[in-house]
Amino acid sequence: MAERGAKWLVEDGIGETRSLLIEGGQVLAAKLHWPGELRAGDVVEAKLVSKASGSVRGSAETANGQEILVDKLPAGVSEGKSITVRVTRAALAERGRFKRAQGRIVDLDETVGSKLPQGRIVHRFPAGLWDEVWHAASSGQIEFAGGTLVFNTTPAMTVIDVDGDLPPRELALAAIPALARGLRWFDLGGSIGIDFPTLSAKSDRKDVDAAVEEALADWPHERTAINGFGFVQIVARLEGPSLLHRFHSSRVGASARMALRRAEILDGAGATLLTVHPALKAKLKPEWLEELARRTGRELRIEADPGLALESSNAQIVAR
Repeated sequence: MAERGAKWLVEDGIGETRSLLIEGGQVLAAKLHWPGELRAGDVVEAKLVSKASGSVRGSAETANGQEILVDKLPAGVSEGKSITVRVTRAALAERGRFKRAQGRIVDLDETVGSKLPQGRIVHRFPAGLWDEVWHAASSGQIEFAGGTLVFNTTPAMTVIDVDGDLPPRELALAAIPALARGLRWFDLGGSIGIDFPTLSAKSDRKDVDAAVEEALADWPHERTAINGFGFVQIVARLEGPSLLHRFHSSRVGASARMALRRAEILDGAGATLLTVHPALKAKLKPEWLEELARRTGRELRIEADPGLALESSNAQIVAR
């Protein structure tokens, strides 16, 4: 997206890199990357480890053991050969299965490296902005005047339910700005189904189609027209796990990283007391805790409270 005046800000967090596209104090889009993962746009060296005879597809492996399914292989490339690959889709963890990263072979003069969003590195985002996006992704809901969008991830698609008490036409139209916001906030891609209220009048369906067209005009996608049951299907390029998928497949890990962020952004002297659910305490890596102590310059104490929800960690400064 290229919204006028919008700026990407990047927080180099502990265990993750967070990016927000901000304009006028509002979040337009968000991205999240966990170190060590391949991401769409990365260019890496790999070894071709398998290729069926006569096939243009194969499997490659990077030096650290990450597998990439490679498409459009030239006829002369054989198993064991070193190749340069541009990642087209990051790996995805889904219920009961793991989808390997995908990529395509590129010219040898391609620059190897990671393609993170270009933006200004900041110590912390403006207050509340990441929290708003994070809590929306954690709950899978976005509120709007008169209703709620409920997001559900499945192996086949992300399904968005429009729920509320307004009359069907008004509810559908009121939901569209929140829908446009959620697609960008959660970095969604792939197949997306939107369950609007049933609209029996053709004129009402045309109004909803026009409103969706306008709201998503600068968001690359293809979609169907709304049908008589209120369903719209969107297909957008899938480049990796959305924020919703992070919570679906790694809720404890996502919550542990948020706990570290809450501790890191505290100001003041003393010791840091971080209170978390026991499952989070077990997830906190020693190197993360060492990095937190280094960044804050404070002694760190961690307490486990089984009464806390995974998402509800608490950080405060206490006397040494």
